[in-house]
Amino acid sequence: MTRIESILYYPLVTLSGGTITLASILVGGVIVVVGFLIAALVGRMVERILIARGASVAAQFAAGKITRYLVALISILVGINSTGVNISAVLAASAVLLVGIGLGLQNIAQNFISGLILLIEQPVRRGDYIRAGDALGRVEDIGLRATWVVTRDEVMIIVPNSQLISSQVINHLRPAAKIRFAVKVGVAYGSDTARVRDVLIHVAEENPRVLRDPSPEVRFDDFGDSSLQFSLLVWVDNPRMDRSVASDLRFAIDAAFQKVDIEIPFPQRDLHLRSGFGPFTRLAAPTSQ
Repeated sequence: MTRIESILYYPLVTLSGGTITLASILVGGVIVVVGFLIAALVGRMVERILIARGASVAAQFAAGKITRYLVALISILVGINSTGVNISAVLAASAVLLVGIGLGLQNIAQNFISGLILLIEQPVRRGDYIRAGDALGRVEDIGLRATWVVTRDEVMIIVPNSQLISSQVINHLRPAAKIRFAVKVGVAYGSDTARVRDVLIHVAEENPRVLRDPSPEVRFDDFGDSSLQFSLLVWVDNPRMDRSVASDLRFAIDAAFQKVDIEIPFPQRDLHLRSGFGPFTRLAAPTSQ
């Protein structure tokens, strides 16, 4: 046996009846690396098969990612076994250890399980436009620990998976992609309310990004302190356009009201002064003794 062979096959440690050598570690490492490459290829293959069958983008993403995780896990187990370690003995001995890790790392374990639920049940899918707490944006990726959400300002927000499972989440793309929002406006007392309604409807119908079905709607909300309060409710087919369309509608409403002399009042207060029962008396300043 040469010197190199003696180094490669020199027993380093014995675990669960198996002898670990430098050669077995190298073989195990190669198996894991190759397994990860195979996992990526198999994941892409699964996605292509689903594409050919007309599956949704979310289903392709979930199936591909779960397949990668499974193949990678198998490669890790095979790699460990190839080093000479008895996998069954290690798993049996580590059961108590895993329980202890789970208790100590409850947050990570909870996010891991929540990630699996998101990939399997798909209450939130890749590409969905969601609101979760303070995060509002498009789901870019769903990992086993956290979900990446890209906001309108192209800012990446990392949301723990457990928050998407245990907290209230608004999914603007399910059951449909369209969304309704309200543009509120107040007009002066004495204004022709029927004319206000007609102007608001006309402004909405003139905007090309406002859907005609469902049609725009005007609601007389309340008698405010300084104005009659209305809401123009419109639908758009892309939730990310709501602020942009709302801004366009406000510009158009202001211009349309000016043309027909409909006043948009500003908050004001009337102050009434009245005299008392007698003349005001000036209090003399105290004099020093």
